Amino acid sequence: MRTFMIAGLAAGCLVAFNAHAQAPALPANLPAALKPAGIAPYLQVSATGVQIYTCNMSNGAWTWTFKAPEASLFDAQKKQVGKHYAGPTWEALAGGKVVGAVKASAPGGAGNVPWLLLDVKSRDGSGPFTDAKGILRVDTKGGAAPAQGCDQAHAGQAARVPYTANYFFLK
Repeated sequence: MRTFMIAGLAAGCLVAFNAHAQAPALPANLPAALKPAGIAPYLQVSATGVQIYTCNMSNGAWTWTFKAPEASLFDAQKKQVGKHYAGPTWEALAGGKVVGAVKASAPGGAGNVPWLLLDVKSRDGSGPFTDAKGILRVDTKGGAAPAQGCDQAHAGQAARVPYTANYFFLK
C-alpha cells in the first residue's frame, strides 16, 4: 500500500512538473505594445480558418468591412480543441468559452491581419479557455481584407480570406 502511495505521489509530481514545464513561451519578437503586464501564457493554440469581410459603402467609398473570424483551433499535436468565431469568441470543444475585446494591436505585415492583445470581457462555463484574463494573437499569415473587388456590383457580398495565427491564453 505504501509503495502505491509513493508511486502515486511521484506520478502526481511528474504530471505537475510536465504541466509547468510545458507553459508556452511568448514570441521573442513580440512588440512592446502587446506585452501583457502581470499575466503570463498558460496555453497556446494554432488557428486555421478565414477572416470574413463584407463589401459595403463607408464614408462615400466602397470598402471591405470586417465581419467575423471563423477558424478551428488546434493543440500542439494538431488535434482540434476548439473554434473561434464572431464576438470575438473562443470556444473549447471540452466546454467553456470566452469573449475578448481588443486592448492593443501591432501590424502583422503585408497581407496579414494585425497581431492583437485582447482583454477577456466575458466567460461562460468552464474549460481550458475560461481561466484566461487575456489573449494574444500573433504569427498571423493572411487574413487581410482584399485590396480590390468591392464596388456597387458586389454590394453585400462576402469575401472569406484564409488565415493562420497562434493564440496565447494568459492568466
